[in-house]
Amino acid sequence: MPMDPLPDLATLSLAEIARLVEEQRLPPVERWNPTHCGDSEMRIARDGTWYHQGSPIGRPAMVQLFARILRREADGGYVLVTPVEKLDITVEDVPFIALEMKRDGAGQDARIAFRLNTGDLVAAGPDHALRFTESDDGPRPYLHVRGGLEARLARPVYYELAEIALGEGADPPGLWSNGAFFAFAPGA
Repeated sequence: MPMDPLPDLATLSLAEIARLVEEQRLPPVERWNPTHCGDSEMRIARDGTWYHQGSPIGRPAMVQLFARILRREADGGYVLVTPVEKLDITVEDVPFIALEMKRDGAGQDARIAFRLNTGDLVAAGPDHALRFTESDDGPRPYLHVRGGLEARLARPVYYELAEIALGEGADPPGLWSNGAFFAFAPGA
């Protein structure tokens, strides 16, 4: 089954991005409760690379397919789920990486959308919050994607957001998207 080509975020308006987000049809993995079948022998590395039996999955369409059936369990683990089977998958940090962003507007009227390494589009807002944590190697920004699944913002995307936030002068520093304010300070 061929996959549609990934959209070029730079050429899309925020209205077009919002339409594409609405059109994304995901399977109802949250309603599927099959018996646990074992381990998928798959891993999602911290850099967003998907592996099967130790080898990178080289076909983007396969990664996109697996990403659509990924679910986070109540215990914090991750599984690939279909109506008839459920397999564990190891995730080193979070399953997705936000590689690109586009912003329209400023201040409270701003809207920000992200393109993930899987090609998915996510618009930050009340249902897709940005959060920031501190680690030994500096701040780590995350975006809620769906059902407890998150994307880590790639460092260049984070720097772009930080520049916008500092330029707007909010106290604490942060930014708006789709009517929600996201402070850069962890827990703020």
